[in-house]
Amino acid sequence: MTKIVLFIALCVVPSLVSATRMVNNPLVVQGQVYCDPCRAGFETPKTRNMAGAKVKVVCSDRKSGEVVYEREGHTDSTGQYKIPVAEDHLDEICDAVLVKSSQAECAQITAGRERARVILTNFNGIASNTRFANAMGFMADQAEAGWAQVMKLYQEDLD
Repeated sequence: MTKIVLFIALCVVPSLVSATRMVNNPLVVQGQVYCDPCRAGFETPKTRNMAGAKVKVVCSDRKSGEVVYEREGHTDSTGQYKIPVAEDHLDEICDAVLVKSSQAECAQITAGRERARVILTNFNGIASNTRFANAMGFMADQAEAGWAQVMKLYQEDLD
């Protein structure tokens, strides 16, 4: 009988506690969304922050790929978003994902900059509850004036 109680105390109870998956202090996914007026595909000195863009956090099951969690948010006046996540997603793959631009003239999602991987668990040794995602961006429909001078700066660095 003592072995059964010990087994329950050491194995079953911790499993039940982790199965609830609630985080005492919610994690926060934080990142930046920008508009690329040069259509460079990356951030340049002409890049400007995008207020009001829609972003979401998506977590998928590692094995099936099925989406198990989604939460939307918007960027503030500085182009930053902060999306609280109250659950631990240890066994899932999570990304911050662009959903919709707030600017009609800058609405094309930049390939390769449409999502950013984030680790949403407290079981990895990260002291902070804030999880920083890489910047994500949209491109302008037409390159703005002055883009050639900006791109020339990058060519000079290659010489």
